[in-house]
Amino acid sequence: MSEIILLTGSVKYPITLDPGVWIFDDRRIDLTTYFHEDHEEKNELEEYTKAISKHWDREIREGAIYPPTLKTEKKYEKEKVLTGTFGVPFKPFLANAEPDSNAKLLVIQTTDGEVEMPLTNASDLIFKFSDNGKPLKEDGPIHILYKDGSNQENPIKNVRALSVR
Repeated sequence: MSEIILLTGSVKYPITLDPGVWIFDDRRIDLTTYFHEDHEEKNELEEYTKAISKHWDREIREGAIYPPTLKTEKKYEKEKVLTGTFGVPFKPFLANAEPDSNAKLLVIQTTDGEVEMPLTNASDLIFKFSDNGKPLKEDGPIHILYKDGSNQENPIKNVRALSVR
């Protein structure tokens, strides 16, 4: 089974997606809580600026040494990564590929056939790449979930390629 998924078709930049590295991506979503919480669109630059400001303020107050709380926070985050169920939103990948203005469909190619959906709905997809800390080897490398969680019990599995038409 190939772990790499290609995003091709009517796009300016074809993209190669590697779910094996998404565990290190800051955009990853904890799927154990995601569908039970309210979500709002976040401005990535604003979130980054807030995080840097918080860190800067902390260093000014406490100095550049690592207080005990930072060590335990890092340990908890590492433990969470090793045991969590994660996904990543498709929206930034689709934006980076820059679909042509006349493109209307996203075609998901699986081992069982093709699934078509309007391109306008494609930015709401979530690619699940980890289940209880393990990559999706048997029916993966990703499962495709809808943002509203309506197909959580029956996601699109065995994805091999994506094509914009």
